[in-house]
Amino acid sequence: MDEPRPLAPPAARVTIRNVAEDAGVSVAAVSKVMRNAYGVSDALRQKVLESIDRLGYRPSVAARGMRGQTYTLGVLLVEIANPFLPTIYEGIASTAEAAGYKLLMGVGAAKMPLETRLIEQMIDNHMDGLLLIAAQISGRTLERYAQQIPTVVVGHHEPTAASFDTINSNDIEGAKIAVRALLAKGHRDIGMISLGPIAGHEADVAPQREIGFTQAMAAAGLPARIFRFDNLDKARLGKLEAFLKSPDRPRALFVWSDLDGIPLLNMARVMGLRVPEDLALIGYDNSPVAALPLIDLASMDQEGRLMGRMATEALLSRIAGRKVAEHMLIEPHLVARGSF
Repeated sequence: MDEPRPLAPPAARVTIRNVAEDAGVSVAAVSKVMRNAYGVSDALRQKVLESIDRLGYRPSVAARGMRGQTYTLGVLLVEIANPFLPTIYEGIASTAEAAGYKLLMGVGAAKMPLETRLIEQMIDNHMDGLLLIAAQISGRTLERYAQQIPTVVVGHHEPTAASFDTINSNDIEGAKIAVRALLAKGHRDIGMISLGPIAGHEADVAPQREIGFTQAMAAAGLPARIFRFDNLDKARLGKLEAFLKSPDRPRALFVWSDLDGIPLLNMARVMGLRVPEDLALIGYDNSPVAALPLIDLASMDQEGRLMGRMATEALLSRIAGRKVAEHMLIEPHLVARGSF
C-alpha cells in the first residue's frame, strides 16, 4: 500500500510589499492605487493592477483595520422586499467600487433591536463608515452611533442633526405634486393611504408625505382624509381590501409608497373596479414593478440611483475628514401612467 503523500506547506500570503516589488514601485504607490487616490497616473495604475492580478494579492481587512482604515463600508437596509431599495443600492455600489471600497450589507427587517445589533457589529468589524437606508432608529440613537463612526442616513428627515448626514427625496413637495396632479384631472374626493403612526418616527418618509398631502389639500380648500394601516399588522392586506370595498372610500388615492400602491391597484382590478374610471391612484417610489405595462401605476420618482450615489459621496467626504453635517433633498417628479 502506497504511503500517503505529505501535505504541501501552505502558500505564503502575498503582501502589499510583494506587489510593490513585483511592480517595481513603492508600497505607498500601491496603497494609492488601491485607494483610488487622486493624482495616480494611468500607467502606474495599470502596472500595479497587473501585479495584483499576477500575484493574486488580497488585502487583509484585519491589517487595514489595525492601521485605522479597512476600505469597507457598512450598508444597512430596512428590508429587501421593497423593490425601490435595490435602485439605491446600485447607486451606492457603483460609487463605492469606483472609490476602491467594498460593501458589507445587513438587513434590519424593520426591527430596531436587529438594526442596532447589526450596526454595532459593523462598528466592531472596523467599517470605515455606515450607510443606513430607511433605518427604524431614532435620531438620538443615530447621533450616538454617528459619534463613533462616519454615518449617512437615507430616508430620515432630520435637518438639525449635527453628527450625521441625511439624503432624502423632498417628500413634502412630492406629495404636493401628486395631489396637484389628481386635482388637475378633476378629482376632489382625494384620500391618502399611509402607515400607522409610530412614536418617535416623525422623521420617517410616510409622516413627511402626510404633511405635504395635508398642505396641498388645504390649499385646494379640501379636507385631508388620511387612512393609516399598520405595516406590521398581519391582517393588513385584508384591511386594505375592506377599505376598497367601503362605500365611502375616496374616489382617488395618493398612496405613500408603491409597496401599498401596487397591491391596492391589483385588488381594485380583481374586485372589478375600473382604473382610473372608478378609482385613480398615484404611488411613490416609481419602483420597477410600477412601470410594468400590466401594472401601469403612476408614481413619484425620487431618483434612487442618484440618492445612493449622493449618500456614498457624502460618506466618503465624512471619512476624508468633513465634520459639518449636510442635509440634502432630491426633487421628485411624477411619472404619469394609466392609473390616474
